Amino acid sequence: MKLSRRVSWFLLVFGVWSWFIWITFVKNLVKDGSGLAFDDGHPTAYFWIHLTLAVVSFVLGTVIGVIGLRGVRALRRTS
Repeated sequence: MKLSRRVSWFLLVFGVWSWFIWITFVKNLVKDGSGLAFDDGHPTAYFWIHLTLAVVSFVLGTVIGVIGLRGVRALRRTS
């Protein structure tokens, strides 16, 4: 399958954006002082659910970014 230049760049930027957003979220989750993420120093269900969401998003962002990167590289080879 051949991706257009626009789609390739979109996927690559989406992958990078996903990493940026979720790294920021995880940092804030770990520093949470409101009691949602930690109760007496122990992680809560809220913490584990959101950490799982972040890990899944890291994986999907990586896969999508790699597809975009391959598309950009393929376009550069053909032009």
